[in-house]
Amino acid sequence: MSTTRTAVVTGAARGIGRAVAHRLATDGHHVAVLDLDESACQVVADEITDGGGTALAVGVDVSDPEQVEAGVARVAEELGAPTLLVNNAGIIRDNMLFKMPVEDWDAVMSVHLRGAFLMTRACQAHMTTEKYGRIVNLSSTSALGNRGQVNYSAAKAGMQGFTKTLAIELGKFGVTANAIAPGFIQTDMTAATAERIGVPFEDFLAHAAKETPVQRVGQPEDIAATASFLLSEEAGFVSGQVIYVAGGPRD
Repeated sequence: MSTTRTAVVTGAARGIGRAVAHRLATDGHHVAVLDLDESACQVVADEITDGGGTALAVGVDVSDPEQVEAGVARVAEELGAPTLLVNNAGIIRDNMLFKMPVEDWDAVMSVHLRGAFLMTRACQAHMTTEKYGRIVNLSSTSALGNRGQVNYSAAKAGMQGFTKTLAIELGKFGVTANAIAPGFIQTDMTAATAERIGVPFEDFLAHAAKETPVQRVGQPEDIAATASFLLSEEAGFVSGQVIYVAGGPRD
């Protein structure tokens, strides 16, 4: 049995973040469920505690430095030093480049990149003190380019460079950093994409499955399983990597 640690998962009120929070609780860790809406976080935290785990709901805007510092301090005080961090919080503001407002570019960069930076900066202080840490950042196959997602693609590619630099800087403190790049995952976010382009979600899923070598779409639990390994003690020699969890190869 691995040591019980305190994990922080951002964007954990639903989708991939929720699945990761549940998985880490199942792995025996104390889990801080972070998202914009604390009441939505509380639902997930209650699910975990009802299942016998330990969880704390914390409402945080990850792009706000003061909220991040206060939120991480609260986690440290109530659950213990956060030595596991999953930067999952993200939004989409899809549009073609020529129609994209500056505000939609800034919003996506702010949540994904600024948010990951602020959360990691706050949590690494605890990791370096403890001489142990695991960081998992959520990238995407969109980092390789995806029509209508110039902002999201740039942010997700940025997460990969961010991850590799963290691995270099924090490795000597016993801290690893890796990124997961999901392919098509069945979530509220992909449902919103289907709605935006005017395709029934069932048809959207069927097309995505057909285009995927394993002939199915991904589920949040697929990402949670990969995160579980990367956040484990035994993954200590895996760092600075980008793992595409996409049902097939990506270049």
